[in-house]
Amino acid sequence: MKPKVLLYEHVGLALIVAFPSGVTYSNQAGGTSCLQPELEGILVPLRNDCLVEGEQLLSPAMSLEDYFTGEKWGGTGATHGIDNEDADFIDTLLQTHRLSHCIQVDRPRLHESCEAWIHVEIVADENPEIPLFSGFAPYPRLGVLTWSNSD
Repeated sequence: MKPKVLLYEHVGLALIVAFPSGVTYSNQAGGTSCLQPELEGILVPLRNDCLVEGEQLLSPAMSLEDYFTGEKWGGTGATHGIDNEDADFIDTLLQTHRLSHCIQVDRPRLHESCEAWIHVEIVADENPEIPLFSGFAPYPRLGVLTWSNSD
C-alpha cells in the first residue's frame, strides 16, 4: 500500500502533478457529495499568499470557492462533473494568475472533475526564471487542481 496524504487541512490552491512518486494524495471534493478522489504524484502549492494584517488568504482558491458555491451550483458545489462554462472560468483564472501557459483544464475529462478536484493538463514548466515546478517533461502531463472543499 502506498503512503497517502489527506489534504483536508490544506489551505489554498495546489496542483498534484501525476508522477510515480510512491505517494498518493486525496482531498475531500465534490461539494456536498464529499467525494474522496486520489492521485499519485507530487504536490505543488500555487499562488498562495497571506496578508498578515487581517490574516487574509490571497489565493486563486478563494475565487474558485466563491464560484462553486455561487448561484450556478446552488451552494452544493459541482458534485459530479463540470461543464465548458466552468472550465472557461478556471482557464481564465489560471490566465489571471499567470499559469495558463503551463496549466489548462483537461476538457476531455470534465465529467471526472468536480469542485476542489479539477483534472488539468500540464503543458510546460511553470516559469523559466523561478519555476515552482519544472522537469516533469515530457509534456503534456496529467494533474489535478485542488483546494478546500466547500461542504
